[in-house]
Amino acid sequence: MDVARADTVDAELDRLISRRASQDRRPDPDEQEELWKASVRAYNARQQEENRQAWCEHHQGQAARLRATLEALIAAHEE
Repeated sequence: MDVARADTVDAELDRLISRRASQDRRPDPDEQEELWKASVRAYNARQQEENRQAWCEHHQGQAARLRATLEALIAAHEE
């Protein structure tokens, strides 16, 4: 009976040791949070640049449309 109990204790110790060893291989939560923050910053910067470019294109297109309309109006008035 003592042998069976010793085997049970050994099995439980092996399980606990294995569990602890697998936890040690996990990435550090603080390190993961820093990587996540850097990823969010990069994503936000990329989105901001894309929005800036889209806004710039919008204004350039609007200026071209207004220029064409106004030039046509000016020509009509000058006639």
